[in-house]
Amino acid sequence: YGAKIRAPHALVMTFLFKSGSLREKLKAIAQATYAHSRNLAYFVFTYKGLMAAQSRLQGKKIPFHAFLAACIGGWLVFGENNPINSQIIMYLLSRILFGLSRLAVEKGYIPQPKQDPFPLVAALVWGTVLWLFEYHRETLQPSLQSSMTYLYEDSEVWHDLSDFLLYNKRTDSK
Repeated sequence: YGAKIRAPHALVMTFLFKSGSLREKLKAIAQATYAHSRNLAYFVFTYKGLMAAQSRLQGKKIPFHAFLAACIGGWLVFGENNPINSQIIMYLLSRILFGLSRLAVEKGYIPQPKQDPFPLVAALVWGTVLWLFEYHRETLQPSLQSSMTYLYEDSEVWHDLSDFLLYNKRTDSK
């Protein structure tokens, strides 16, 4: 599953934003795919093992088991701050926030919104990220910085159609 998810992403991001020879780029894609796949496999093995151990020790499965097993697995497997782990954690965090919001409404902790809150969330997310990019860029994750630089700065330079199809920073004197 990790290879299925990471390989296409690594392929696109590497060819868009990384320099180097074709061999270096292919090696980077393989390394990112391997790291993602390995980490997911280690996490699943750790989580499932800890879930089984807790259930066996207590004679039944309880909701806290999932939280504890995942915390331990997250610490052991995803605790190193590197680009692959960072992206996975950010992916999960965004889904957790949406899930917790829905759960809060479902449980009655917050009222059901009268209107779809998504347009407001979208506005606040984009407003915040562009403010951070413009004034506190160093706080953003490096791959997000690269994407934003490409979209909002490199796009101001135009040579020909290849800028739109490939990458618009020329290394040669075309």
